[in-house]
Amino acid sequence: MIKHSIFLALALSAASTEALSAKVDKNAPLYASMDAANLRYREARLKLRAGDDAGMAQMAKALEDLEDLAQQCLKQRGCDTTRVITQYEVLLKDQDLEAEKSLAGEEPEDLEHLEDPDHVGSPVLANSPEAVRSLNLLNDGHNFDKMVQLNEPIQAAIREWLTTQRAFLIDAWENYQYMRYLMSPEYQRAGLPEALLFGIMAKESGGKVHAVSRAGASGPLQFMPATGTRFGLYRDGTGFDTRFDPQQSARANAAYINERFAELNRNLEFTVAAYNGGEGRAGRLYVANGGASFWSPQVYAQLPVETRDYVPAVIAAAWLFLHPKKYGLEFPRLDTTPDQFALTRNTSINELTMCLGNGGSRDGWFRVLRNLNPRYEPDATIFAGTVIRAPKKVSALYRSRCMQGPRVEMATQLARANRYLLTGIPGAPPGASTASVSDNPLTRVATPAESRKSKASHKPANYRVRDGDSLLAIANRHGCDVLDLAKANKLKGPKYMIRPGQRLKLKGCGD
Repeated sequence: MIKHSIFLALALSAASTEALSAKVDKNAPLYASMDAANLRYREARLKLRAGDDAGMAQMAKALEDLEDLAQQCLKQRGCDTTRVITQYEVLLKDQDLEAEKSLAGEEPEDLEHLEDPDHVGSPVLANSPEAVRSLNLLNDGHNFDKMVQLNEPIQAAIREWLTTQRAFLIDAWENYQYMRYLMSPEYQRAGLPEALLFGIMAKESGGKVHAVSRAGASGPLQFMPATGTRFGLYRDGTGFDTRFDPQQSARANAAYINERFAELNRNLEFTVAAYNGGEGRAGRLYVANGGASFWSPQVYAQLPVETRDYVPAVIAAAWLFLHPKKYGLEFPRLDTTPDQFALTRNTSINELTMCLGNGGSRDGWFRVLRNLNPRYEPDATIFAGTVIRAPKKVSALYRSRCMQGPRVEMATQLARANRYLLTGIPGAPPGASTASVSDNPLTRVATPAESRKSKASHKPANYRVRDGDSLLAIANRHGCDVLDLAKANKLKGPKYMIRPGQRLKLKGCGD
């Protein structure tokens, strides 16, 4: 932290340094060092915003260097303390702004945009070379504002978001805030507005990373398998489907959007329609109608009902992301500072969620942990030493609640509980006789001897890998140690690659 006492001392000494002439030159190295430290601070802050956690430590180091240089300036004759004061003022304002934005759950913005509370001029709506016509509607706010206000389907979609879907939209916004440092930089690098990313994600999944549609679309941005593969999303060597990775899916989505812009004369509405209804259909409609407006009757009437609803819903969500206050939409205040911690013991997402408790969160931390660590199923064992992504607040909660103690024991016991172990069929009425249950072949509880015999007779000797399987999931399903399973099947780390159709020996499983 910048110390206000140093700032005050510099201010008091500034009056005594009015005559600076030839002596200034000898302080030039000090000024250069101060400028360099200031630059390092700003670069580290940008790095942190882009998702690189190392930026946090680099920011702290840069501030420490500035403090040391300020002390040197106080002691050195002829040092221009006014110059030092200016540096501190800028950083103090930056820090105050960052704190306000953090409390509001918003991305910090540059000082020149402070007069723009609705973010119309926000730098997240930066230059978009692939969308000169359509995304200028977002960039300058005026034409887009006119379209939103005059377009009845978009107005109807805003109404839906603000009434029956308000809770869903707020949940989507909250889910996105924790993933924002992973997803937003991908859109910024592609020259696309963050509001469009949020609009698509809100409509597709509500910010639930593990969402899967009936048609097989998966992930926060709901890629179909073939389209995902085209844009770099596929099962990696561990069997993990990278469509569920928020950062990689945002990168693929940005590439898809820019590809459609290039084909559709940078038309926002047709591009969004292509994402939902298929690029072939959108392209044919665009060409066949000579570039007519997406909202024209001859185009709009030819779209599937789902796409007619989808396009205005995405645009409406993007608009509300930019202008919540205008519509009385209040998003919760969140501290989403990204962090990570290494597990000190074997655990699972379920166990972590229970031992963490609510911890100041309305709904607990299950969804946040799942979204930031998409490789792990809720009940899958995550081994000690694994690094977990989490907000800074959760890291502190883990250290205080989940490393040892009664809360950990409670979570472990609940995570291991088997609802069918004793009762066979849950929900039997209180006082039901043992005979009435045991005589029914559908509900009778097996004796310990029968259970051992059944397990021995039905324990599979091998398993054929299916599409979507991972070695960890197979090990958990069959009660295997994942390393023993890998060794028995001569699978080499660290990826332990498996393929659909491969037959695995389940040696030592289910014992």
